[in-house]
Amino acid sequence: MSLYGIMRTSTSGMSAQASRLATVADNIANTNTDGYKRASSEFSSLLIESSGRNSEYTSGSVLISNRRAISEQGNLLNTSSSTDLAVKGSGFFVVAGAADTHYLTRAGSFIKNENGELVNAGGFKLLGYKIASGQPTIAVNGFTDLVPVKIGELALIARASTTGEFTANVPSNSTIIAPASLPSANSATSQFDGKSSIVTYDNLGNQVLVDMYFSKTANNTWEVAAFSKADASSTGFPYSSGPLTTATLNFDPANGGLTGASSGSLSISIPNGQTITLDLSRMSQLATSYAVTAVSVDGNPPSGVESFEITKDGMLMATFGNGTKQPVFRIPLATVTSPDQMSSISGNIFSVSKGSGDIRIGIAETSNFGSILSGTLEQSNVDLATELTTMIDSQRGYSANSKVFQTGSELMDVLINLKR
Repeated sequence: MSLYGIMRTSTSGMSAQASRLATVADNIANTNTDGYKRASSEFSSLLIESSGRNSEYTSGSVLISNRRAISEQGNLLNTSSSTDLAVKGSGFFVVAGAADTHYLTRAGSFIKNENGELVNAGGFKLLGYKIASGQPTIAVNGFTDLVPVKIGELALIARASTTGEFTANVPSNSTIIAPASLPSANSATSQFDGKSSIVTYDNLGNQVLVDMYFSKTANNTWEVAAFSKADASSTGFPYSSGPLTTATLNFDPANGGLTGASSGSLSISIPNGQTITLDLSRMSQLATSYAVTAVSVDGNPPSGVESFEITKDGMLMATFGNGTKQPVFRIPLATVTSPDQMSSISGNIFSVSKGSGDIRIGIAETSNFGSILSGTLEQSNVDLATELTTMIDSQRGYSANSKVFQTGSELMDVLINLKR
């Protein structure tokens, strides 16, 4: 065996153990880093072929390859911040750096920066799809339409009314009102059997009161007329303008419910607003007084955002001061074929590599993507006891290789002294 080979091989062993110790040091230093994925060193032998069966053995060396357990789930820790996010299962958050370069990460300790954008501890911006109308179109193999998730720009939002429900009972024993005296005629002598006012909102968030009148026009037949309260006179009728809408309700005398031919909804065009579709399908005609049993209308006045909620499928909901909720962003997840072969970059982020495969983007809780947990952080997947054991093992391996090198060096000295 060559003395030079002894020292070369032992040097290779010391270098490998030193690299292994470096991964241990990195892991221990990042034990408390959210979303950190532990590094490890794997050894493989490098042999030099002998020239013959009985020839002298020629030592080789050891090769080392460093890996990261990126696909290994860390423990989940509950927090008090709704913008602390964790992925349970497969998938990564898509983030952007200063140069708008896209990366993947599991570090979800997001907070609002001076621009109202959500950034994690590494300073990388969380990306999502802005919801303007309906669900966003997702390019599964690219980052098209992804923008920084901004929650600072949602300080004041008004929403016009578009849908609602109104349920009431009209008295079956009411007398029939002549056409000239119906509310739809808008005369000073207009008569009605029931009246209710409902609050709606226009495009600017102004309250618009709508007066609804119910009048019996024939047996089991009723008229419903809606007016803008702003047009009413001091005594109600006549209004300065005609009804916003009218409809006919036909009731079944057998059960008091609406017949199939009856209008089950009322479309009301709100001044400077939208058209509300008011559901009347649960109206009844029974032998009792007029009574409203249920009423609800969507929309809200200008209101500030009080809190945010992020659902398991990545929908970011803003809760306004009046209690209404509105979806504003959709946070996607991304994955690759071989996550453990992605390239690790400073800031606890990853980029795709040739070995990892192409990126795929989708919605949480669909296909093979995991769930997004709000108020939760994924801890480092480092096991401190394992790292300390690895450190001791590497230390012994380094010492043993150094002994081999020292022995080879001493033998080399003996050989040199022989010539002297």
